[in-house]
Amino acid sequence: MAHDTIRKSTATSKAANMADYAATYDSFRWEDARRLIDGLPGGHLNIAHEAIERHVAAGHGAQVALRWIAKSGERTDYTYLELSQLTNRFANVLRNHGIEKGARVYSLLGRTPDLYIAVLGTLKAGCVFCPLFSAFGPEPIRARMEIGGANVLITTARLYKRKVSALRDLLPDLRHVFLSDGTAEDTDALSPLIKAASPEFTTEPMHPEDTALLHFTSGTTGKPKGVVHVHDAVVAHHMTGCLALDLKPGNTYWCTADPGWVTGTSYGIIAPLTNRVTMIVDEAEFDVTRWYDILDRESVNVWYTAPTAIRMLMKAGIEATKGHDFSSLRFMASVGEPLNPEAVIWGNDVFGMPFHDNWWQTETGGIMIANFAAMDVKPGSMGKPLPGIKAGIVEVTEDGLCEVSEPLVVGELALRPGWPSMMRGYLHEEARYEKCFRDGWYLTGDLAMRDSDGYFWFVGRSNDLIKSAGHLIGPFEVESALMEHEAVAEVAVIGVPDETAGERVKAFVALKPGYAPTEELMLELSGHARKRLGPAVAPKEIAFRKNLPKTRSGKIMRRLLRARELGLPEGDISTLESDEQ
Repeated sequence: MAHDTIRKSTATSKAANMADYAATYDSFRWEDARRLIDGLPGGHLNIAHEAIERHVAAGHGAQVALRWIAKSGERTDYTYLELSQLTNRFANVLRNHGIEKGARVYSLLGRTPDLYIAVLGTLKAGCVFCPLFSAFGPEPIRARMEIGGANVLITTARLYKRKVSALRDLLPDLRHVFLSDGTAEDTDALSPLIKAASPEFTTEPMHPEDTALLHFTSGTTGKPKGVVHVHDAVVAHHMTGCLALDLKPGNTYWCTADPGWVTGTSYGIIAPLTNRVTMIVDEAEFDVTRWYDILDRESVNVWYTAPTAIRMLMKAGIEATKGHDFSSLRFMASVGEPLNPEAVIWGNDVFGMPFHDNWWQTETGGIMIANFAAMDVKPGSMGKPLPGIKAGIVEVTEDGLCEVSEPLVVGELALRPGWPSMMRGYLHEEARYEKCFRDGWYLTGDLAMRDSDGYFWFVGRSNDLIKSAGHLIGPFEVESALMEHEAVAEVAVIGVPDETAGERVKAFVALKPGYAPTEELMLELSGHARKRLGPAVAPKEIAFRKNLPKTRSGKIMRRLLRARELGLPEGDISTLESDEQ
């Protein structure tokens, strides 16, 4: 908090969608935000209509909605009209195969046009869409499809054969698998079906509270949680895209997040399209030169990325920016994990503007706290609450929750419920959902503090979730996968600081008798985890121990492992059963 504030420029402030934060916050009403979208007759709503059809009806069908950059560098444009017709065809494919309103459609795809068409076509047909990260291994895929009762899967031939085909007997609700390329037994080739389908389709009118999206987030124990979002969430997606990301119609916008995660859906598809921008979608993985080329060549106006990527750009050095023109870039934002102050300042030095960090969760469905275009930026701060969002710092007392009014006091970050993109439940886990709400607050599970100017500062998490390279990883999933190996007796997984990824997954493993802690076994366990979980989730480091610290009731103390790893105070260890390292 010792870094100097980066002052807003007068020109930027005047040109921003929200020129005066305080005035907008005080006067904002969600009813006003609802008037910024069209809706459908009879009080109905559909996210796909707000993202595509209303723009076509208003005469903007010729504008490029999506520019896809293949790994080869080849570029393909899709106008709003073309996207309308392709998503209509996809919706008709669903209907032609007996897939009706409310069915759960999953995708396991990379960043290809098929994914974006599937998302919007699914919503247009009134079905529920659930994205899966293409780097997941079989176990995370099975768990999410099983919990959500997946009826349909869209994937590629390679991903299906490698990760899904062996799971078919374990997924009784899965009725159809469509392959975007190639063929396999018990699947349908999607491309010819799309070509044969009609380009005409009447968007399904949905009740605002009908389920639209299902996103999974890992828990500290137990299975992943299926987070339910409804069509009314589009009100928040649209508004936050306008105010937090300062999106303007006609802008060129690049969100680098994969749609397998909530950011890549909320702000990589829905919010940009409702705000009628041209989206850049890059199929390839991170590459310093490629990224700078895209910012330059595509004349990107608004760029939304992650701290891990920013740190990797910083690591490449200032020389990598030479020869590039970033004059079109006017707003940069970051999300996924706290953005260190040095990265904010680096952005200001290199691009002439800071990265604007913001905070939200899968459960909130959209940005809740942000550094806005027309606001001074305090490097390291999350910013201030969005208009329509009441945020506070609360402490647990004998009488319940108490909101903290003093500045710089650490407590749990909490929000007053009621915004449109707030989750409507954890699938099949009503009690778990109810525990998130207390005394009129939604408890985020994150520790934070608020300064005297109203800026919020992230402190840490009150649970064991790990954020690595923007991915939210539950220790239980990783531990369960490692426990499947015949040599493993016990496992505990924690997150440890990593300069690039924010945190990396480290596993502590106790072996069964007869197994030696060798380098060969460590490599074997690492390969086993990568095969089961995928490289994004698998541990980057494995340490062998004779025993793991546990309470007398047998619960492994991840907190104690983390404290010892980081040299922090061990706290109360009165319930600790003796352990050997």
